[in-house]
Amino acid sequence: MHRSAIWLTAHGVSLMGSRILSVRGRRSGEPRRNIVNLLEFRGQRYLVAPRGQTQWVRNLRVAGEAELRLGRHTERVAATELRDEEKPELLRAYLKRWWFEVGRFFQGVGPKAPDADLARIAPDHPVFRLSRPAA
Repeated sequence: MHRSAIWLTAHGVSLMGSRILSVRGRRSGEPRRNIVNLLEFRGQRYLVAPRGQTQWVRNLRVAGEAELRLGRHTERVAATELRDEEKPELLRAYLKRWWFEVGRFFQGVGPKAPDADLARIAPDHPVFRLSRPAA
């Protein structure tokens, strides 16, 4: 599924919000690409890292900006990492939408879990708010 999702997204077919994230490697400086799920929540856009402290997370922390691609449309974004206390409602929204795909990475915590459970797992799942980069 992963390869087909990447192919479809690269050719302009978003699977429930999928995008190709391109971020500069923190050591190599070369662009690194991963498929991500773009969460739109209360007028803002976010990236949630279901697998935790991955390479794309580490690279995005250092770079502070990236590109999101869907087909031929590429958009530059600035990324601001959220504090753990800001994450629970976003994690719930993310899990409501993609539980079937990523639920196994959330330690048994699902979209209907109590707030305390979402707060407990928040440190394990980086979340970035996306905005337009500074000119």
